[in-house]
Amino acid sequence: MSASTESYEPKTISRKQELFLRYFTFTLIDLVVLSFFAEYWDKVTITSFGIAFLAAVVLQVLLKLTLALEHRVAEFFQTEASFKMKFYRILSAYSILFGSKFVILGILQLMFAKEIIFSGIWHGVITFIIVVVTILLAEYIIARLYRSLA
Repeated sequence: MSASTESYEPKTISRKQELFLRYFTFTLIDLVVLSFFAEYWDKVTITSFGIAFLAAVVLQVLLKLTLALEHRVAEFFQTEASFKMKFYRILSAYSILFGSKFVILGILQLMFAKEIIFSGIWHGVITFIIVVVTILLAEYIIARLYRSLA
């Protein structure tokens, strides 16, 4: 077999490699989405590609930490199957997922004060939420596409 044919044979990858590819890909998706918003929507301003890349890395880390926290809290409320516990689970998930956007926006503002600006309603909060929801939707679509290729 030639070297060029071997590269197309299926190979198993380790869990570390899988995680690296996932987060690398998702960071690039975040970068693309941020860059498109910065280029085509006047409510998102990013001063340079480098800043957009750093923001994509920070967003990826903070979004994954938020989801990890939400899952941990959800596990706590799954100990009982009562209506009260289900209600608390939904309420806590909503609070964490929605409230975290304010925290993430605040962190981005602290790190990139003049380099990244989300403007509009509520000092850019709505604009930021639209960008984050778009990022999460793009990540979801790419992940589904990837799984469908198996």
